[in-house]
Amino acid sequence: MNHINRRSKLPLYHQLYEILRGPIVRGEWQPGDLIPPESELIERYQVSRTTVRQVLDRLVNEGLIYRQRGRGSFVAHPTLEQGLVRIVNFTEDMLQRGFRPASRVLSSGLLPAPQDIAEKLGIEPGEELAHLKRLRLADDEPMGIEESYLVHRYCPGILSRNDYATCSLRVVLDRDYGIRWSRARQVIRAIPASRDLARLLAIPSRSALLFIERVSYSQQNIPVEFLRVYYRADRYSLYSELQG
Repeated sequence: MNHINRRSKLPLYHQLYEILRGPIVRGEWQPGDLIPPESELIERYQVSRTTVRQVLDRLVNEGLIYRQRGRGSFVAHPTLEQGLVRIVNFTEDMLQRGFRPASRVLSSGLLPAPQDIAEKLGIEPGEELAHLKRLRLADDEPMGIEESYLVHRYCPGILSRNDYATCSLRVVLDRDYGIRWSRARQVIRAIPASRDLARLLAIPSRSALLFIERVSYSQQNIPVEFLRVYYRADRYSLYSELQG
């Protein structure tokens, strides 16, 4: 993407973000290169100053650019987070740990995107999402609950074609839709288990959980999945596999 499409359903902010982020992650803009000034971006793409500043703020927060007062914005040197963390799904993780993974589908269906999830996926509120909620087990013991929200137009019919108690969602996305995760951004924090979560995970109410919110991007750098994960903190530890 190198121009704004006024007919696209993607917000102008998201389109401009992809336009500026693209040459950075592809290496076309090198660390230390000057980003076009705000006035040039406004004129070139016919967007508001607010939109431009919102996009630049996001790039700064992601560590892709930095600002110098009176000089402008520059491409940053890569941080440890960028390109160094491998995306490992539950099945892979459990197999690596020597457990027998299994899943139980708790619910699945189509729903309109709520405002908060729509913002994370760069879509309009109300756009159709495919929602899949699964209980994850290791050696028949509950380990966590995963809720996947997929932009349905990228993978139409995905919920009706497979049994996700035995089938990997990631494999189906790759095999049937040509979608592979190129990167993901996630936030991890500790929360107490609600009564419903505790019942499903066979733990006391208010037990500690590791709560993850993750947005996964396709090889075209399009956000396709928003994932919420609740892991038992007494039975699960998170790790990052880093390349030296």
